[in-house]
Amino acid sequence: MTDSQTNNPADKIPLHVAIIMDGNGRWAISRGLPRLAGHRAGTENLRRIIRASVEFGVKFLTIYAFSTENWGRPPEEVQGLMRILEDVIDKELRELHEEGVQLRHIGRLERLNPKIQAKVLKAIELTKDNDRLVLNVAFNYGGRDEIVNAIQHMIEDGVSADEVNDEMVSTYMYTAGVPDPDLIIRTSGELRVSNFLIWQAAYSEWYITPTNWPDFKKEEYHRALEAFAQRDRRYGGVTEAVGKVHG
Repeated sequence: MTDSQTNNPADKIPLHVAIIMDGNGRWAISRGLPRLAGHRAGTENLRRIIRASVEFGVKFLTIYAFSTENWGRPPEEVQGLMRILEDVIDKELRELHEEGVQLRHIGRLERLNPKIQAKVLKAIELTKDNDRLVLNVAFNYGGRDEIVNAIQHMIEDGVSADEVNDEMVSTYMYTAGVPDPDLIIRTSGELRVSNFLIWQAAYSEWYITPTNWPDFKKEEYHRALEAFAQRDRRYGGVTEAVGKVHG
């Protein structure tokens, strides 16, 4: 990829990209490997995509790593995913910190092993002042659960009905203070939201690719950003040209 290919106009780069990293299991099975091998390959690919995000000028990256529904997978796969999370923190934290990545967690930590909880909190504390890229890791996350959690906390705080509006609700989301995603990428070709950022994705653009996550390379990531740059984002309104044609 040449420099001219990677330098999109700044106003066309999505500020916030979110990714549903799907297809790890299918990638592994197609190669006669156990599903966990696919998850490890997906983790290796994530490292490349994080670096590409920094290079392309993306400021916020949210990855869907483990949903509240994923607890229903076979126990050995769930435990393997927990080990991968712990390994990533142990092996990658220092380098991510040095590269200016700020780590945040969205979702519920309570169900995770206390040892992993402590490591996640340590990572958040260590990187809290970094501002080159904010990486939101959605782990034990569900969009409906997030909305329920927000409502519960609003009730606890005594928020009255006439105070409730879009801005108020957003402050109670796990992503409070983070702009809504401009672009959501889903790999492996599935056409589902999968309980991901239900509130925040109201006006997000989507890019669906049949590529499984471990094979989603920097070049295709760039193509997704190019596709985004061609979109006409109207947020429920109409462009001037459309308005003239259709009155």
